[in-house]
Amino acid sequence: MSFLNSLNIGASGLTAQRFRMDVIAQNMSNVDTTRTENGTPYRRKQVVFQEIGPRTFKDVLGRETAKVPGGGVRVKKLFEDDAPLIPKYDPSHPDANEEGYVMMPNVDTIREMIDMMSATSSYQANINAVNAVKKMAGDALQIGR
Repeated sequence: MSFLNSLNIGASGLTAQRFRMDVIAQNMSNVDTTRTENGTPYRRKQVVFQEIGPRTFKDVLGRETAKVPGGGVRVKKLFEDDAPLIPKYDPSHPDANEEGYVMMPNVDTIREMIDMMSATSSYQANINAVNAVKKMAGDALQIGR
């Protein structure tokens, strides 16, 4: 694996985790949104990651180690959580039904905070990996002096 592939892997992790943090922030900011553009309550969004690189172990064994494409991660899909919406009794709300209930988004702020802490930790781990590669490259250049 080359030096640049290592940086590309770290960069892909940084990009993916930043996207995940953006989605979590969007979920948290819409925790009280009862009407979106399509007229329905906001639904929690989730991110699915996918590995970039060889598909199977056999693919890796079939190539020379130096020719194995760089790995990393990418966002495979963004989807809406199909968990049920949360009914809240508020007959004065403009979106209340005949019984006085408003359907609130299926966003749990505690779950979102835990997801945000996880994404932040993963982001920091990728920063540490990129910094380690940069330090190794700098140390290698010092050997030649």
